[in-house]
Amino acid sequence: MSRLSRPAVFLDRDGTLNTRPPPHSYVSSLDQFAWLDGAADGIALLAHAGYAAAVVSNQRGIARGLVKERVLREIEARVQTELASRDCRIEAFRYCPHDLDELCACRKPAPGLLLDLARELDFDLGRSWMIGDSESDVLAGEAAGCMTVLLGAPSSSSQPNRFAGSLLEAAQLITAERA
Repeated sequence: MSRLSRPAVFLDRDGTLNTRPPPHSYVSSLDQFAWLDGAADGIALLAHAGYAAAVVSNQRGIARGLVKERVLREIEARVQTELASRDCRIEAFRYCPHDLDELCACRKPAPGLLLDLARELDFDLGRSWMIGDSESDVLAGEAAGCMTVLLGAPSSSSQPNRFAGSLLEAAQLITAERA
């Protein structure tokens, strides 16, 4: 990375920004997208502390024909509108649209989405964070060289750098460490 590289916060979507749908279900319409309490405020806190924000999300529902790419774009627009009122934005949205058996390099826990964004947008992975609610988020962040925050209860299988109860709490931890 260049000397001008900047830190980023990579964010999972379902269960991090919005309410996670039930197992084997997908957010397949704009009406099903519901922000988690404090998530938008957490993104704003991170952005105002100098972190670029990017969403990296496995969206297997696309491969299964249950989620339309149009819906992803509608959700992105809603997210950006909500964040604009807080004077911040998501710099990029990237998805893995593949099914489990496709063995791609972008499906978390593989780090492909994070690595591609780091190259494209000049993110310094060593100063960046991956925040998500699953072990695959933590593993993707670690594989990319990021620090990690797992949202929810500690688990014996994941070893993130930090645990937090919400995206807002994660943002508070990250910005307090940087101060």
